[in-house]
Amino acid sequence: MGGLQRFEHKLEQAISGVFARTFRSAVQPVEIAAALQRELDNKAQVLSRERRLVPNAFAVELSQGDLERIAPYESALSTELAEQLQEHADLQAYVFPGPIKIEFVTAEDLGTGRFRVLSRAEASVSGHARYTTRQRTRAVLEVNGTRHPLQPPGLVVGRGSEADLRINDPGVSRRHAEFLVTAQSVGTGAPGAGPLQIEVHDMGSTNGITVDGRKVSRAELGDGSRVQVGHTSLVVRLLEEEVADV
Repeated sequence: MGGLQRFEHKLEQAISGVFARTFRSAVQPVEIAAALQRELDNKAQVLSRERRLVPNAFAVELSQGDLERIAPYESALSTELAEQLQEHADLQAYVFPGPIKIEFVTAEDLGTGRFRVLSRAEASVSGHARYTTRQRTRAVLEVNGTRHPLQPPGLVVGRGSEADLRINDPGVSRRHAEFLVTAQSVGTGAPGAGPLQIEVHDMGSTNGITVDGRKVSRAELGDGSRVQVGHTSLVVRLLEEEVADV
């Protein structure tokens, strides 16, 4: 029995025959599974002779009617699809940069029975801060939908456990880049009460860094600056008067 046949059989057992009747004239789950596998095959990037990087975050676009039919079974279907993708990845020596995420969204240009798969590589991100909880958060780094306080003296981004902000991206070095943050003084006011000065420095990484599409070894950053490390983008956001609660 092939992989997609096993998937279909497992899905029938998990959700019962109601699912099959619901989708008789709409998008078939096995078709989505096949499309997701093709997305991995088409987007695979060579890391080494034995490993290839593939996307791990997927949006399955459907018509409004098909999305409503899927809604009661979305959680079970996502779980089964993720397991099927993992099985395919294991067979092909594919590497995911983070957990597999599958979401279903509506697309107005699609009719019943039609769907489209969009994908991206989204590395898992974790970190520990070098600042105290009393510091006011005046800037953050946005990474894959998460926000991380960017405060003096700054932080190191990398794939290794010693990095302050750890990104599980094969294209990121263990200590890839350092963000340096300095709070300027203004007049006779309290030290550090003035505007922030933020810089990024490449730490001798294998793949280097780019800022707003330009490869650099170091650069000053402002609100909206986009720093690319490996396959991951980090965006600087300056805040007004937000107080850290972490």
